[in-house]
Amino acid sequence: MSAVWNYFKIESEDSVTARCNVCKAEVPRGGKNRAMFNTTNLIRHLRSKHLQQHEEYTAATRVTSLKQPTLSETFKRKEKLPQNSDKAQQITAKIAEFIALDDQPLSVVENVGFRRLMEHLEPRYELPSRHYFTEKALPALHNKLRGHLQALLTDVPSFGFTTDIWSSSVCPMSLLSFTAQWIDSQFNLQHATLQAQNFRGSHTADRVREAIEGMLNSWGIDKPRVHVILRDNARNMVKAMDDMEVKSVAVSHTRSNLLCMRVCCLSAVS
Repeated sequence: MSAVWNYFKIESEDSVTARCNVCKAEVPRGGKNRAMFNTTNLIRHLRSKHLQQHEEYTAATRVTSLKQPTLSETFKRKEKLPQNSDKAQQITAKIAEFIALDDQPLSVVENVGFRRLMEHLEPRYELPSRHYFTEKALPALHNKLRGHLQALLTDVPSFGFTTDIWSSSVCPMSLLSFTAQWIDSQFNLQHATLQAQNFRGSHTADRVREAIEGMLNSWGIDKPRVHVILRDNARNMVKAMDDMEVKSVAVSHTRSNLLCMRVCCLSAVS
């Protein structure tokens, strides 16, 4: 409805004139029947007789025109975002973070409730497939975080590490973890799990040594920067550390973090 009707009244929809609320004048509506009615004469009346009201009408019309989308804009809002657009890529990256940070299964992107939520939040966004997150989005997130972490580790003079092998209770799989702890320039303890990789085959000392040396090499950490490695008291772990010629300490899981903090602090001040 036009803002001009804030200043006029009509007796009925068929009235050929409209009464001005300011001066009570009867102003023709531009024709003799409803099909011909328009607001041109009403606007002219305000412009010629009531300047203040005309300025108010112009301002109100300007606001309305800013709020009301054009026909092309309306159709554009219904178009799907190209998958390579900035908006779509940002949403996809946030979904990948959601999966990684909250330990969500990859199947979450196929769940009906999640898909409805995304449709409600951004109807133009087309949710990629589970395969896309597995092969593209999550590896991209991993590479980004690895690059950031690699930059943090570059200038660290000494590290403490914890490592362990454990087997899954739900599938025939063993994992070898490798976590780094260090003191930053502000003397704050930092830590990061560098890797938790599938450890196939026999858990011999040679294979443990090869795996840990491979992890150190992949992060560009040479052995002189290894202050100590905390491990359990299994013979294969003891021999692997001895063969690597690095200092190692046997420690229980409940004491590992506290002890690693102490050795990192000792390393930083030594």
